[in-house]
Amino acid sequence: MIEIKVKTFQELTTQELYDVLQLRSEVFVVEQDCVYQDIDGKDQKALHIIGYKNNKVVAYTRIFKPGDYFEFASIGRVVVVANERKYSYGYDIMNASVKAIKEHHKVSVIKVSAQTYLKRFYNNLKFFEVGEEYLEDGIPHIAMIRED
Repeated sequence: MIEIKVKTFQELTTQELYDVLQLRSEVFVVEQDCVYQDIDGKDQKALHIIGYKNNKVVAYTRIFKPGDYFEFASIGRVVVVANERKYSYGYDIMNASVKAIKEHHKVSVIKVSAQTYLKRFYNNLKFFEVGEEYLEDGIPHIAMIRED
């Protein structure tokens, strides 16, 4: 079980910000061998959903209200530490993210830009494909929408 906290950018401690950026870099840049600009100036607008296990950051997303990133509310930078994925923390952090969007932004339509190989994961969370596959930073993606 992980403990999940929801924080604004201003509420993040320096250590939390460091841990989140380190995790994002570890997975999105190193593990996926993808050179891209992770620090994109959007973290300041986002709410940060952080999953802790034994006081260590093991899962993370950032969420946006409608209009801040996409037309709809959105969830991005969905990440779980590699050796913790077997515990299904991806579902825990995503469910917490959906809940946070409903509570903080009062909307129920949510968009993700999903890596194509994760379609089934997102389908299990009630997200469904819209449009065609596209490349983002050299990795196949598909837009997916959830409407409750």
